[in-house]
Amino acid sequence: MRHSIKSWLAPVLAAVVALTGAAAQAQWVPKGPVELIVSAGPGGGNDRTARLVAKVLQDHKLVPVPVIVINKPGAGGVIAQNYLNSHPGDGRYLMVVNPALITNPLAGIGTMTYQDVTPLAQLFTEYVVLITRPGSELRSGREVLERLKANPESLTLGVAPALGAGTHIGIAMAAKAAGIDPAKMRVIPYTTSGDAMTAMMGGHIDLMSSTPINVLPQLENGTVRVLAHTGPKRLGGKLAGVPTFREEGANAEFGNWRGLVGPRGMKPEQLAFWDGVFAKLVATPEWQAEVRSLLSENLYLASAASKTFLDEEHSRLSKLLAELGFKKK
Repeated sequence: MRHSIKSWLAPVLAAVVALTGAAAQAQWVPKGPVELIVSAGPGGGNDRTARLVAKVLQDHKLVPVPVIVINKPGAGGVIAQNYLNSHPGDGRYLMVVNPALITNPLAGIGTMTYQDVTPLAQLFTEYVVLITRPGSELRSGREVLERLKANPESLTLGVAPALGAGTHIGIAMAAKAAGIDPAKMRVIPYTTSGDAMTAMMGGHIDLMSSTPINVLPQLENGTVRVLAHTGPKRLGGKLAGVPTFREEGANAEFGNWRGLVGPRGMKPEQLAFWDGVFAKLVATPEWQAEVRSLLSENLYLASAASKTFLDEEHSRLSKLLAELGFKKK
């Protein structure tokens, strides 16, 4: 009888041990500081996104450890991506990303692709605005498109941080939809939106394109004229009166999304932890108010849906860059 009890207990105890181990794995939490990596210097859109994420995470105690923003600028994001993947499988290292995660390698900038990292979340999307200085003779997006259609080289456009970036793609899509060859446009790349703004205000270029987050001070104090944006409908706040490119005669839209990825090799229990954390983050009134203030739209996707989203974006953007003549690989 004693032997039969032992025989019965052995598999039960083994099952309990296995379940306990599985529960411990499912309850993974970071044991040290979390690093939010930014592929540019302080002040840009990805940097502001990272600092907003860090603030909400800590203000609402959504993670049990400090959250630190680490800037790793240079080489079109390659330095930041290399730093991220120097910590394979470590769920404490996260990086803020935008379409450059996909477009950079397609355009020949770096070799690391979105498939070399672990998708964690899509956070929000913002649209590209076309702006000029207040004293410019250009009064509308339609006028810009008409001028470029007559002569694609008649106006100069500043973009940052590189040719083929989201700010470039958004305007190129609008131009193409209006019957303009975007490859013939005079597009000048700047390292930062601030540099492009300085050049435009100084009269060195006619126009610049940017996401609202990078020109909010100028939008708020009225020191720029906003001609059109790449959204599907009119936006709120300071852009409430600004037409879409569709309204101005170009049937195109483009969203410059921002999301989060981790290093390659992250485990399911780590993804489960961050899925739970980010679902709570985007539900906070503070997050929602900040996203609205950035003239952006919430676009939350958890890790599995984020991977599908990036697959679809890669297919779409690869085709688009080829059509626009930006694709190198």
